[in-house]
Amino acid sequence: MPRVALYPGSFDPVTNGHLDVVRHAVALCDRLIVAVGVHPGKTPVFSADDRLAMARSVFEPVAVEAGCAFDCVTYDDLTVAAAHKVGATILVRGLRDGTDLDYEMQIAGMNETMAPDVHTVFVPASPGVRPITATLVRQIATMGGDVSPFVPQLVASRLRTKFAG
Repeated sequence: MPRVALYPGSFDPVTNGHLDVVRHAVALCDRLIVAVGVHPGKTPVFSADDRLAMARSVFEPVAVEAGCAFDCVTYDDLTVAAAHKVGATILVRGLRDGTDLDYEMQIAGMNETMAPDVHTVFVPASPGVRPITATLVRQIATMGGDVSPFVPQLVASRLRTKFAG
């Protein structure tokens, strides 16, 4: 039975931290599905279609190189429902620090109660990407700063275009 993993997130924007998680995740599964969350209460910088396209462009080559099947989807329901929809039994979550662990453990516990067949796997961030957050990247970009150390080149270009003023 193939190991199918779902890596959910808003990916607004895709960061080098997300890329780091994908590099680890493709070694853990036979098929990785990146799920771009669409939340009605949030106003993302990039549309769901833009985030999906960036995620596919950045992550798919990593999966292909690792011999891991790959797909990107959007979802607007519970993460465990999205996992069931695509046949995933593994949820991949990245951890930067203890604060992330505390938060993610709560979510993992709730998810396990709702879907005992879906298991959360935590991937610790590599040291070089631990300080990166999409929130900080957005703040730097909106203020005209250089985000290239924190995001893939494609994303840096898209952010420059988005916030060119």
